[in-house]
Amino acid sequence: MKYSEVLADWLKELGYTHCFYINGGNNMHLVQSCNKRFICVPFIHEVSAGISAEYFNEASSSKKAFALVTAGPGLTNIVTAIAGAHLESRELLVIGGQVKTTDLRTRQLRQRGIQEIPGKDIVKPITLNSEVMKATWSKKKFYDFVFFKENSKKGSKFLEIPIDIQGKDFVDLNKSFKKPKVKKFEIKKNQLNYLKKLFLKSKRPVILIGGGIDRNVSRKLSNSIKKTSIPFITTWNGADRIGSSHPNYFGRSNTWGQRRANIIIQQSDLVLALGTRLGLQQTGFNWQEFVPKGKIIHVDIDQEEIKKGHPNIYYGIQTDANLLLKQLLKYKLGNFKKWFDYCSMIKSKIPLIEKNANKKQKFYVSPFEFYKKLSEICKNNDIIVPCSSGGALTTFHQTFEQKQNQIIISNKGLAAMGYGLGGALGSSFANRNKRVILIEGDGGFAQNLQEIGTVAINKCNIKMFIFDDSGYASIRMTQRNYFKGNYVGCDKNTGLGLPQWDKVFNPWGIKVIKINYKNFKRLEKNKHFNSNYPVAFIVSISPNQTYFPKISSKVLKNGKLVSNPIHLMSPDLDKSLEEKVFKYI
Repeated sequence: MKYSEVLADWLKELGYTHCFYINGGNNMHLVQSCNKRFICVPFIHEVSAGISAEYFNEASSSKKAFALVTAGPGLTNIVTAIAGAHLESRELLVIGGQVKTTDLRTRQLRQRGIQEIPGKDIVKPITLNSEVMKATWSKKKFYDFVFFKENSKKGSKFLEIPIDIQGKDFVDLNKSFKKPKVKKFEIKKNQLNYLKKLFLKSKRPVILIGGGIDRNVSRKLSNSIKKTSIPFITTWNGADRIGSSHPNYFGRSNTWGQRRANIIIQQSDLVLALGTRLGLQQTGFNWQEFVPKGKIIHVDIDQEEIKKGHPNIYYGIQTDANLLLKQLLKYKLGNFKKWFDYCSMIKSKIPLIEKNANKKQKFYVSPFEFYKKLSEICKNNDIIVPCSSGGALTTFHQTFEQKQNQIIISNKGLAAMGYGLGGALGSSFANRNKRVILIEGDGGFAQNLQEIGTVAINKCNIKMFIFDDSGYASIRMTQRNYFKGNYVGCDKNTGLGLPQWDKVFNPWGIKVIKINYKNFKRLEKNKHFNSNYPVAFIVSISPNQTYFPKISSKVLKNGKLVSNPIHLMSPDLDKSLEEKVFKYI
């Protein structure tokens, strides 16, 4: 049997069901073999194929997708997707073609074979493992590669396979070999007892839920969470783990997070952080002032994240955060009604849409008001993909109120533009019976609009909402604030070549609906919004739209510029309100 056929069989055994690929001369054997065994979807560009595979794996609990690319530009085009998935600790397997083994460069040559580049070396810093197969591997070696560090963390893996190896005859002599069992973590009794004591001594605890907590786990524990009097806050990657209507849910904290969530977590005397890296986006750039009067307990499957040195960790536990949460909620952790009521007061005093934060833009749709309406009318089983950068993303996480069974996926670790459409495609392929709601800025959408054809030909039920503000909104706001309105390369007036959106979708036969300040509140009655086919909605957003609240910086006496801690967001609250909600700061 040809080796490419054997590899495809092994991938199928490992649970892969979908292959997102771009044809090329150096992966042709693999393309043919995979096409016989998987649901294979051809993409226009490699970066979208990689992003789609990441989002597919994040949106599915039972199926898996991998990306298949050719050598040279096939690899370089998918590097962004490899980096993004790796930073967010999400599963992404990328298999790349390579020139034949006799054409691989030696010594200091730049290149021997056409399209030959050292793919393994290029992606090594942004993968769990990267290898080039210089001879056929055994089943065990291949399985070991796929499961590399599977027991400790997720991330990207890259394997390039020369074209001559793909086409070799191969006899599988180890058919009985089975994939290794995933290591089961255990929680030591003394660790649980110690955590219990910390909670019993605490007066103002918060549990912070990150993307490392499985959706199904948090949903099954919903009643157990309800029985506590502990406020739960989520990261952006953990946004869909708890519904907004849950009594213990108090929002999403972040440098661009919900102000009330930031204020609450900053006043805690004990934060149990579960399945989150506690990176600078979560703690603020002034991480020394994250939870200034509290102890931080960091639980993560990756020991390196616990040891990195910021923020200041009181106690770290390397384990599966899901297991710990299950075990911990079996204990009586104390009565925190006074603190819970105080947090509820903060929640009531600080609305999601702050009227004094953003100027009303006449004749345009407010993105905050739009998200408020969208969260009301989206179905319980919708998948929401709020792009990965810019105003469309930040206003979503500040305003959107998720329902219990919705799936929300974004990639803020890399904060790359252009993630939305690829992510929506992967989410749709993973859940063909569900509607996918994509929200993307016009600048971000333009970066990968070539995949409109992939949406159309596969009849994906994706509702594509494009915030049309004629450019890069966040960049324009930065240039307005820091450079006195000296705009450069951020809109049509400064040379940015954005399309006429009402004409872009016509070649693929996709319906276009314009959303303005008059009709956006009637969106739930739009038959196209409630249809099962792809539709583009162009949302008219002011080019001068502001995006607050946000973390600003302060100038010290020595002239040094320092970022504010996350509870001090701009614009400032009224002093009378600060006195009420800053009681423990």
